[in-house]
Amino acid sequence: MEFNTDLPPILNAQPLVDLRKYDQAGFDRGRPGWLILIWWLVQAMVFPLSLHNLNAIRCWMLRLFGAKIGKGVIIRPTARFTYPWKVEIGDNCWIGDDVVIYSLDWIKIGTQAVISQKCYLCTGSHDIEDEAFRLMTAPINIGNGAWIATDCFIAPGVNIGANAVIGARSSVFSNIPSQQVAWGTPCRPRYERQMRK
Repeated sequence: MEFNTDLPPILNAQPLVDLRKYDQAGFDRGRPGWLILIWWLVQAMVFPLSLHNLNAIRCWMLRLFGAKIGKGVIIRPTARFTYPWKVEIGDNCWIGDDVVIYSLDWIKIGTQAVISQKCYLCTGSHDIEDEAFRLMTAPINIGNGAWIATDCFIAPGVNIGANAVIGARSSVFSNIPSQQVAWGTPCRPRYERQMRK
């Protein structure tokens, strides 16, 4: 393709990647394509139309498609799960409105954990040094009693320790130790979480 020399330099430069070479044939989605399509239809139509307090029905649907969901879990109708069979959620967890569980790889959430509204748990990325922009995945683990506050991004391969708190709008690219209050972009531990008796 010929580039227009009247364009600014950033639009006239040759790209380092060739997205025509992108191939995820080796990626295992974990289920056949027809079942994935059924899940996406169920999630697109049934989830958002279910009443706000019908958590048991949403948990049942996720279990039906292979998710491991504990007792007493609250999942809001606008939460989104890419592949539920790659998700484990422990007892008494809360999954808020507009949370995205982008489960190309495993996402495991311990008991009594809170994932607040608009959080994005992302297990997939791309190799920026590969011309074909190869897909890379890594699991996410969120410990018991952790709280991920509103609008946080959790990157592939991140472990959030038990009872940690991640402050609102943080971007977490590395592990956060247990019982630490952390925030920022990039997210960093600030002090130890203390509980009043």
